[in-house]
Amino acid sequence: MLVDTHIHLDAVEFDADRAAVIAAARAAGIARFVVPAVEVANFDRVAALSATNADIVHAFGIHPMYVGGARGEDLDILQERLAHGRAVAVGEIGLDFYGEDFDRATQEQYFVEQLKLARRFGLPVILHVRRAVDDILKQLRRIEVPGGIAHAFNGSRQQADAFIALGFRLGFGGAMTFDGSRRIRNLAATLPLDSIVLETDAPDIPPAWAQGRRNEPADLRRFAEVLAGLRGLSVAEVTEATGRNACAVLPALACG
Repeated sequence: MLVDTHIHLDAVEFDADRAAVIAAARAAGIARFVVPAVEVANFDRVAALSATNADIVHAFGIHPMYVGGARGEDLDILQERLAHGRAVAVGEIGLDFYGEDFDRATQEQYFVEQLKLARRFGLPVILHVRRAVDDILKQLRRIEVPGGIAHAFNGSRQQADAFIALGFRLGFGGAMTFDGSRRIRNLAATLPLDSIVLETDAPDIPPAWAQGRRNEPADLRRFAEVLAGLRGLSVAEVTEATGRNACAVLPALACG
């Protein structure tokens, strides 16, 4: 089963043709879509998508790049939604230390509090880990959660192994399709297959063949083909394994 474990179907880039985009992905064999929120303001949008589409599920969380605009009550709102909102995970949460203009203290505060909520509700987490892998691992060792997905993983093999040891799967998508992405492609080829899930992050991170246009969930089928080629497996084997991994790490996907 093909599962897009990270896609922002609520994004404004899809407003003009969202139904057609979803239909094209279904026609390409995508069976489940996981839509993580990034701030309280889009909680209703992601929840509405899953309420009206049986193959779409949602996660609630406050993204590290959105914490600067968060209000004092947003964590209380998140807690209420996790208690009653049928979320499959807490996400998209994490840390982002890319560039120079970031507030480390505020990001860490929100990340820690959201990990505590995940632990309280027994939910996995969907992690944003850009330039912050070691700091994230430090907090995960301190605040145990029921695993999750390290989205758009681009760390070292040692860091990958550390996530795996904590019950996480690693998300691979558009970056894996570039010949020059040697570290990512090597990880995709050599990590244990049961540690890998597929994702698009659409409309972001377009693949090598789609530069200049938005990324779309239908591309996930070709991502599976790329992964199969890197590992010397059939597309069917990759599809079955990555789907099984997604269902294992996000039990509320209800894959059975």
